[in-house]
Amino acid sequence: MANSPPAGKQGVFSRISALAPFRTWLMLAAVVGGIAGLGLFTFVYAQGASYLSNDPASCVNCHVMRDQFDAWNHGSHKAVATCNDCHTPHTSLVAKYAVKGLNGFRHSAAFTLGNFPQAIQITSLNRRVAQSSCLHCHEAITAQMNHSASNEPTDCLLCHSDVGHAN
Repeated sequence: MANSPPAGKQGVFSRISALAPFRTWLMLAAVVGGIAGLGLFTFVYAQGASYLSNDPASCVNCHVMRDQFDAWNHGSHKAVATCNDCHTPHTSLVAKYAVKGLNGFRHSAAFTLGNFPQAIQITSLNRRVAQSSCLHCHEAITAQMNHSASNEPTDCLLCHSDVGHAN
């Protein structure tokens, strides 16, 4: 044939299709499509887009967060801070969404598997993020007492654990 490429000069798709039969490609497409469809359904059902926002109401999509939301709603920080201001890093947008993604994955797994405590507890990572956020926003006040060079730097949450979520 005059229009076919010379031997050894076939296109990538021609070489791949010669290696794997059509049924293999069909099965691969079905698996990838199924995973993508399930992921999209889960994202929509769980109101995933709301977690990309800065709206505190998105934090109460899960019933276990209701007490924290209500406490924040009546606390001193409501007028000046949202959930993300205290619970995500201020260092970069990548760090912020990495922590949000990690927490979202952890929360999704916990709720799906049913292994979460009714009285939620902060993780060590999220405690460090909250501590860093305190120091970020209150830098002018804490600069004199931070003791960052000490073996035991100031831990705002020891004395002010209920500030963001007043009881």
